[in-house]
Amino acid sequence: MLLTSHDDFTPLREVIVGSAAHYLSHERDVSFELFHHEHLAGYRSDWAYPRLTRAAAGHRESWAIKARYAEELHEDVEALAAVLAGLGIAVHRPLPLPPGAAPIAGLGWEAAPTPALNIRDNTLILGTEIIETPPAIRSRYLETRLLAPVFTAYWQAGATWTTMPRPTLTDNSFDLSYARDTATTLGGPTEAVDDPRPSPYDVGVEMMLDGAQVLRLGRDLVVNVAQNNHEQGVRWLERHLGDRYRIHRVWRMADNHIDSMVLALRPGVFLARHAGIRDLMPDPLRSWRYLVPPEPDAGAFPVYDDSDLVLTSPYIDLNVLSVDEHTVLVNTECTGLAKLLEAEGFDVVPVRHRHRRLFGGGFHCFTLDTHRAGGFEDYLS
Repeated sequence: MLLTSHDDFTPLREVIVGSAAHYLSHERDVSFELFHHEHLAGYRSDWAYPRLTRAAAGHRESWAIKARYAEELHEDVEALAAVLAGLGIAVHRPLPLPPGAAPIAGLGWEAAPTPALNIRDNTLILGTEIIETPPAIRSRYLETRLLAPVFTAYWQAGATWTTMPRPTLTDNSFDLSYARDTATTLGGPTEAVDDPRPSPYDVGVEMMLDGAQVLRLGRDLVVNVAQNNHEQGVRWLERHLGDRYRIHRVWRMADNHIDSMVLALRPGVFLARHAGIRDLMPDPLRSWRYLVPPEPDAGAFPVYDDSDLVLTSPYIDLNVLSVDEHTVLVNTECTGLAKLLEAEGFDVVPVRHRHRRLFGGGFHCFTLDTHRAGGFEDYLS
């Protein structure tokens, strides 16, 4: 096993594919609501503190996922792993979450654990270093422990393994400015977020930063920053990495992750959610080409009930995975995007992923590329 990955587009040699085993519910607490607040249609997270602190009628902290959806998700993730293996890529897997897993607990909170499915979130691979990033959702606090056997194997083979400081995740750990800013809350304000409840474990606003907020371009890292939790995480990265990398902040391109807004398909070419992304990018990257797919076809998505929790926008299919600079894995249902990429000379590998809006991720989210053939290049000079 060899850990070396500097980008998202050079030839993929080794990858970890997440596991959807026993993904049966969402733990809806303050941390979950704040993280997903832009997409909780009908259950807006602007209500998070009032509903949780006042035990609003009908609120269920554990939100059940229909068994059929969970089974179909598991089928699609296993098929994704098989497709990658069929392309000659070494595929590694996390430990599956055991059935009936006991709750995990922090200082003043408890949550049912989440399987290691969207594994791009809590880990950042920079060259030969594994960096476990500080999670923002309580139920995902120990998620990387399910990846520990794979990480251990890479460490024993010579990789560096680092963990960023772990947040305490009390109510007062979170910067609420993004959720409270009506200019960035889709659909407008509903109910004000109440003041967080004090805890004897409060340390103030803490660093929280997902690996999926970082766009890797060799020596350059583009990081989406939407509030102070993210800013503190970027400052840690700057101190840790020193002058080895150039870090470029983009301000509020999204509430959290950048990889459903813009992805690099090859040097000089981005896949972007909309044309305005160019203006949000660092100056040296505005001269690249920006491919904007057609609007999503509503018929490409399953129809869900009011009791089903939708966690992503219809643009989630932009979350593709590049096998190399010419080959891209695209959701079978996203025919408009596939046609755009084929017209640009890319080979498209269609892969089924039915319930991407229910589980908060696409192919890029579900994977963590650990070995790509590309080196530590300077794409901006």
